Amino acid sequence: MTVVNSAPSADPAPSRGRRAGALTGISLGYFMVLLDTTVLSVAEPDLASSLGTSTAGLQWAVTGYTVVFAALLLSAGAAADRFGAERLFRCGVTVFALASLLSAAAPGLGVLLLLRAVSGAAAAACVPASMAMIARLYPEPAARARAIAVWAAISGAAVAAGPLAGGALVGAAGWRAVFLVNVPLALAVLALTRGRSVSCPRSGRRIDWPAQLAAVAVLALLTDALIAAGARSWIHAAWSSAGLLIAVPALYARERRSQAPVIDRALLRSARVRSGLLAAAAANFALAGALFVLPLLLQRERHLSALQTGLAFLPLTVPFAVNPPLTGKIVARTGPRPPILAGLALLVVGGTLLACTVFADGASRRLAPGLLLTGLGISCVLPALAAAVISAAPPGTAGAAGGLLNAVRQVGATLGVALMGAAAAAGTGWSLLLSAGVCALAGTAFARTHPAAAPR
Repeated sequence: MTVVNSAPSADPAPSRGRRAGALTGISLGYFMVLLDTTVLSVAEPDLASSLGTSTAGLQWAVTGYTVVFAALLLSAGAAADRFGAERLFRCGVTVFALASLLSAAAPGLGVLLLLRAVSGAAAAACVPASMAMIARLYPEPAARARAIAVWAAISGAAVAAGPLAGGALVGAAGWRAVFLVNVPLALAVLALTRGRSVSCPRSGRRIDWPAQLAAVAVLALLTDALIAAGARSWIHAAWSSAGLLIAVPALYARERRSQAPVIDRALLRSARVRSGLLAAAAANFALAGALFVLPLLLQRERHLSALQTGLAFLPLTVPFAVNPPLTGKIVARTGPRPPILAGLALLVVGGTLLACTVFADGASRRLAPGLLLTGLGISCVLPALAAAVISAAPPGTAGAAGGLLNAVRQVGATLGVALMGAAAAAGTGWSLLLSAGVCALAGTAFARTHPAAAPR
């Protein structure tokens, strides 16, 4: 999570009710952004049937959002400072609503992919800006900590609500309905965040737009090459790989001479930061990949309805609404390392158990134990990682560390859909084993880093 500091306001402090209303609106904004990463999962078969698209097309319908979201998060904190956090937030929410409304009316896959990319850009505008607005509303550290806990709880519920809400909407009105739900949410957010209480000052921070565009190109070309390879489109994969070989050196060269680099290189010199980022990518790899491949299995092969699929995912998603407060208490007592290692171990066991169940052609209800372990693992890892990465960051880079963490999480989600979707061509069980292997590697790397001192 990106924390952007704001100067103290000279205006009178807003009333308690106005602050609570604004916090609710800010939290609903992040709820909407996260909901869009999960609500589409159970709509995949209906979307594919309606638009006549392949698995590769479905992968891009998901990753078109996360590619742009991930890459633009790297500069979104600077943009919030430069243009004013509440202005950027409200603009992002408005664009998100319009893109969602147009997505519901998309006549074909190409238009939908373009609109998903626009939604990803709007989502990136909302996340760091929301943290700056909370800092403005609650300048006292204790009150701010409580507000952030509320923000995390409301937004985290989106992961739990996504598949179930998506299943109900698809069952009632088809895949287009999953985008329409964003419109009333956005209107509520805009109404609740009006007024000067969330107004944030602008600054003169610079943004290197060419470097930012190069970062988007690198991630998009990498994703496209992986999806094309998974679909056995080797010529397409070769062209994307060739583009990637040009884009990576271009980004590196631009970053070396930039006065406002997209990635703070000081962060990557810390082994603890690097291992934390790897763990974050692995956790989101497992979550996004499972949310992509399992609905296809359950609806195409096990013949569950969209609503039944959403219900089947409850063991995976409910821990996101229940477990983070407990994880927070553990982090406060022992530090973030034990929950992260335990969570990654749960992801390895959960992924392996899911794979074995799929290989054995077990009934859908037998997926519940593996889904529960996976949900518990992710809900242990992610809350603790914010504390781990920010505490390991060099002095003065906490905001950049939070932005990089969020970006890497979305990169992990993008690669999870691309690689697990490709592996599913050989069988869903193999894609789930891939997820377990990635989490095992991340857990090993994290365990080998020197731990920070435990809190006293």
